Amino acid sequence: MQHQNSKPKGQGWCWMMIMIPRLLRVYINRRILITIRNIIRFILTTLQTLYLFVTMSKPSSSDPLQPPLFDPKQPSVPISYPIKTLEDLKTRSYFNSFHYPFNIALLPMSHHAASSSSSSSSSSLPNRRRLLVCHDMAGGYLDDKWVQGGTNPDAYAIWHWHLIDVFVYFSHSLVTIPPPCWTNTAHRHGVKVLGTFIIEWDEGRAACDVLLSTKESAQMYAERLVELAVTLGFDGWLINMEVNLDRGQIPNLKEFVDHLSSLMHSSVPGSVVLWYDSVTVDGDLNWQDQLNYYNKPFFDICDGIFVNYTWKENYPSLSAAVASDRRFDVYMGIDVFGRNTYGGGQWNVNVALDVLRKDDVSAAIFAPGWVYETKQPPDFETANNSWWDLVEKSWGVLRKHPGVLPFYTNFDQGRGYHISMDGDLVSDATWCNISCQGFQPHLNFADSTNPIQVFTDLKGSSYSGGGNITFKGSLEEHAHFEKKIFETEFVLSELPIHLTYSVKSDGNSSLGLKLAFTSTTNKREYILLASQPLNNFSGNFSKAIMTDGNKGPSPGWVINQGTITMNGYTLAEIHAVCYRCDSPTNKLRWLYSSDSSDSTSASTSDYFAILGHISIQTLEYKSDFPVASSWQVDTKYMKWTPGPQGSKILSLQISWELKDGKNHQFRSYNVYLVKSSKQEGTSSRLEHVKEYLGVAQAKCYYVSELKVPSGTYSLKFIIQVCGDDGTLQELDESPYYELAVEGPQISITM
Repeated sequence: MQHQNSKPKGQGWCWMMIMIPRLLRVYINRRILITIRNIIRFILTTLQTLYLFVTMSKPSSSDPLQPPLFDPKQPSVPISYPIKTLEDLKTRSYFNSFHYPFNIALLPMSHHAASSSSSSSSSSLPNRRRLLVCHDMAGGYLDDKWVQGGTNPDAYAIWHWHLIDVFVYFSHSLVTIPPPCWTNTAHRHGVKVLGTFIIEWDEGRAACDVLLSTKESAQMYAERLVELAVTLGFDGWLINMEVNLDRGQIPNLKEFVDHLSSLMHSSVPGSVVLWYDSVTVDGDLNWQDQLNYYNKPFFDICDGIFVNYTWKENYPSLSAAVASDRRFDVYMGIDVFGRNTYGGGQWNVNVALDVLRKDDVSAAIFAPGWVYETKQPPDFETANNSWWDLVEKSWGVLRKHPGVLPFYTNFDQGRGYHISMDGDLVSDATWCNISCQGFQPHLNFADSTNPIQVFTDLKGSSYSGGGNITFKGSLEEHAHFEKKIFETEFVLSELPIHLTYSVKSDGNSSLGLKLAFTSTTNKREYILLASQPLNNFSGNFSKAIMTDGNKGPSPGWVINQGTITMNGYTLAEIHAVCYRCDSPTNKLRWLYSSDSSDSTSASTSDYFAILGHISIQTLEYKSDFPVASSWQVDTKYMKWTPGPQGSKILSLQISWELKDGKNHQFRSYNVYLVKSSKQEGTSSRLEHVKEYLGVAQAKCYYVSELKVPSGTYSLKFIIQVCGDDGTLQELDESPYYELAVEGPQISITM
């Protein structure tokens, strides 16, 4: 795991430039903000010029504490970063960066991204109102920039993906490339991801003179943006031209948008290009707050418009009328910070959503990280769930989880305090990596009147990753409690499906699953999976199936398995069922869990259980892991430096590819290290325990400043392949790279 974000030294001016407007944003409108920023820029530029004049008149001296400028070609901890100039975009310098291969998203768009209903445009978005979320936070690239993960367990995250159709990563750099962590987890949940191309301020006006100088230049820059999206694996662009233009530049601007849209669609089926309501067809920077004559020409040549957020109550219906049969391609903006946005944003975001739902147009929520940035009480987890609960109650749940098996989730939020694999703790370090999110459950805001409270827990035991669903409260002996955790759309064939789920519980607390099935004639069947017979309430279900409950590989966990045949039905819902049972088998399971750190002495009505994971697959499905010898594992950028007490410090990049050239899709790759040394006084080899280094979401991993103790003579880096169904390749059968540790030296190999 890598470094937690902090404000870099030597960037005070930039930090001030970002923070002053953000502090004022609640109280001022956009035009005033631009004027204030221009004044601040003038003052700071004058001060910097004066400072440079004074310092340059003195003898120069090097500052050993001044960090070196970022050189993207030099090996370092992999990060995501934007492209800031048209020249860098034109010359494709990004692809020469050391960081480029690490920023390729591993997960393609989920198969169910396109709704079963017909689409209203070439973007393959569902033919209904949609919810777009535009992530804007303090300039972007914070904890999420660390591609291999950071160390902040309290990093910002989104886990209400079931409400979202499109995710936009936004910053004020020219080309904002989404960090792959957002693309990976959004794709896992069937959400499209867009980068941002923004032109603003005086330098933006100058850039437009180059961008729009000819039809050919407009096409060339559009092609560069398409190449980035295709190569890095995200789904399109939001175009925001926040400058005044000459009327003569508008034809080439249209060519830029049209060529970008057409090429994106032909290169990435289902891709999306959106226009932001900014410059008009007359070349004026004049936000319309609606779709009308002045911005419709841009709307007509792309997949939709993100309407500025200072609209009036009747503007959505007016925009829908102008859009005609493309009303769902109109995304009315809502600024959560609340600056002149309809309804005021913040905890009143539902006011605007209610209007948009009534007028049946789409919504674009800007900066939902307001909850995190402003530290809404009592804590981020609780406040974020409460805020998104407002969104859900107003907007409704319009999406379901993937319709293609296998389905696997470990309820990981992509941040936490430890990491487990099959119930075994492999790391107790704090971490964050949104790429690691499992499918997120639909847990509505907690209702204090329920006897059992249900919540995602990042600190308790986890079976896989760093999270679980915890059920805690009070339950009488013959009672049971149900909680819906997923809405799905799995159409089943004649093949049976096999379900596996892990449970850890106290006393006689038991946990099962209720599956809701629907037929083509809307007949509903409810099947209960439970480890014990439940005669007292089994009549509530169409059928009850006893699972095979076996002690898991790690103390305290019980692995439940069951098989169901429901040919022609659709698995529509998954519920957790809390109950009690005093059978001998249950007591045996309690013995398995009695050594759990979560166990507490409980009264007869106290209830506590943890759901660690759920896996659903067809009975014939089997993870197909290529044998170790089928992989080519290589290293480069190797750097050795001496360390204290005879140790050595190693940095290197490990990469792997299948020798047959096939592009198998795997969920991720765990990276382990085994250090070998010689037993003192003998020639025998002593292998140390397998040490978890981290997880890779690309086919490469960078090891940074690894301390190699004195006496170590070899390092074995193991690449463990992770299947879509949650299974892990055995470490002893996984590909690896073994490196001999040489004598004291300083060396670098590229």
